[in-house]
Amino acid sequence: MEAFAERLKSARKMKGWSLQDLSNNTAVTISKQALNKYEQGIMKPTGEVLIALAKALDVKPDYFLRDPVQLGAVEFRKSSALSVKQIESIKEKVKDHLERYLEVERLLDIKSRFSNPVKNIQIAEVEQVEKAALKLIKDWNLGFDPIPNVIEMLENNEVRVIEMDAPDAFDGLSTFVGDIPVVVINKNYSVERKRFTALHELGHLVLNIEKGADKERICHAFAGALLLPDDCLEKLIGTTRNNIAMGELVSIKEQFGISVQAIMMRAQLKGIISKNAAARFWKSIAANKKEEGLGNFAGKEKSYRFEHLVFRLAAEEMVSLSKAANLAGVKLATFREQLDANA
Repeated sequence: MEAFAERLKSARKMKGWSLQDLSNNTAVTISKQALNKYEQGIMKPTGEVLIALAKALDVKPDYFLRDPVQLGAVEFRKSSALSVKQIESIKEKVKDHLERYLEVERLLDIKSRFSNPVKNIQIAEVEQVEKAALKLIKDWNLGFDPIPNVIEMLENNEVRVIEMDAPDAFDGLSTFVGDIPVVVINKNYSVERKRFTALHELGHLVLNIEKGADKERICHAFAGALLLPDDCLEKLIGTTRNNIAMGELVSIKEQFGISVQAIMMRAQLKGIISKNAAARFWKSIAANKKEEGLGNFAGKEKSYRFEHLVFRLAAEEMVSLSKAANLAGVKLATFREQLDANA
């Protein structure tokens, strides 16, 4: 009873609905008061009502039988711009995806082995970020070439990454489920923004930041240092500059998948660019924060791991196609097409 009550509340919040909204959108007559009793665990619905609730909430009936995951402390980048309902909806969608992801791993007997290489480096100021970034680059064997796919790199290092269709006000979040680190990013953003956000959220997960320090600024610097390490930055633009042409910045953006604004932030942080030149840049870019017409990274940012694991389950006939489609979060016909295309 308690498990169903929690699952019903999660599914409703995932839709961003109130109890009255759910009552209004269910095919059978269910009062707001009855729904509240279901969510309190006081009453249990009949089979007919359960099916109607599942249909209204766009979930399979077996959704109500899954073991819920518990998120750890959640770091939102732009929570102030999101409504309470939007925040709750995002959290529940994250939980739903993770529940499916972890079930797939359980069925394949895959164990998570995440290790944080920078946990012992204490950071109080932005200038101390470089040491942590260089150690992570070394321990994760990233090298100093551009990272082709940040999301795939994170998943190869045991960080679960979720791309979510979310409001523009949502950049990303980070959290833990047990010992498993989780990064969530907005799938609608540009490739460069996805890459930067994913590494910013990684910073929240792995950096040992002193209490009272500017977390956001430190995580910004960490993301920039991973995308464009010190040696690469200095080789590309030098150690002292009075001016940097926009064409230079665009060229670096297209090669390394980091925005021209983040490149300039790196140059400022390292003391490479003069204050006057930096001021001119920020004034010129103010009307084009989205960097429209200023080049694009040629690579793609996509998470392949979860998709591949579900295909593996289906190909090995460890679960039915219907179950695999449910785990993938798509309709059966869509999953069949995807499976055939990837066979």
